[in-house]
Amino acid sequence: MQPGGAPNMQAILQQAQKMQEQLLAAQQELAEAEVTGTAGGGLVTATVSGSAELKSLSIDPKVVDPDDTETLADLIVAAVRDASNNAQKLQADKMGPLTGGLGGMMGEGGLGGLQLPGM
Repeated sequence: MQPGGAPNMQAILQQAQKMQEQLLAAQQELAEAEVTGTAGGGLVTATVSGSAELKSLSIDPKVVDPDDTETLADLIVAAVRDASNNAQKLQADKMGPLTGGLGGMMGEGGLGGLQLPGM
């Protein structure tokens, strides 16, 4: 901040640009990353992208019982849920430092203490 309390808009804009670039890079990394989740001791494995898009599902033939499709369905749901939770953890690891920085930049009531309508 410059003397007198007026924010340096150029510095704020440069910081915002840098954060946007880092955010886009992290989003790209997440889209390319893959995490897995399992259920039934590994009988069902779900693979999702870092952005939680289901990519694949692997089912061990030992768990397929035509007379008990409910158990299979439960295992699939559990594996996908586990994979989604792992993707959320990855997202928090990748995005947390970036999105946490927004709070510091925004400050009380606006950008770097700058009072903006509606903020």
